[in-house]
Amino acid sequence: MSKDKIPTEGGQALGQNPFGALSSAGLPVAPKAGLAQAQAAAAGKAPAAAKNRGRVDIRRETGGRGGKTVTVVEGFVGIGLPEKEQLCKKMRGACGCGGTVKDGTIEIQGDQRETVARILTEAGFRPVFAGG
Repeated sequence: MSKDKIPTEGGQALGQNPFGALSSAGLPVAPKAGLAQAQAAAAGKAPAAAKNRGRVDIRRETGGRGGKTVTVVEGFVGIGLPEKEQLCKKMRGACGCGGTVKDGTIEIQGDQRETVARILTEAGFRPVFAGG
């Protein structure tokens, strides 16, 4: 074989495995997800309730939008723009429609109040249907 070519037959083994001598002796065991809940139930403690993050109003609007219906969510207290955008993205995916964050409110295209209320409840908010 010439000096310019690199052999591709596999050749020799890499030699010593640097991790071969390591063992898991002395390392802590990771707790299982359901184990903590089972222990809390056995001790008579209730699992922690979802944090109440405040009331938000869900409205259906058509005015000034060419007759198109838009679901508007407003009244967020204590959350910033990045979290509102994250909630909006989750709502858009669940509803299968477009939406945006404008002036501190979330606007979702179409009448999607029930789906939006479910997502907000899962996020710890208390949704209230406002208007008609």
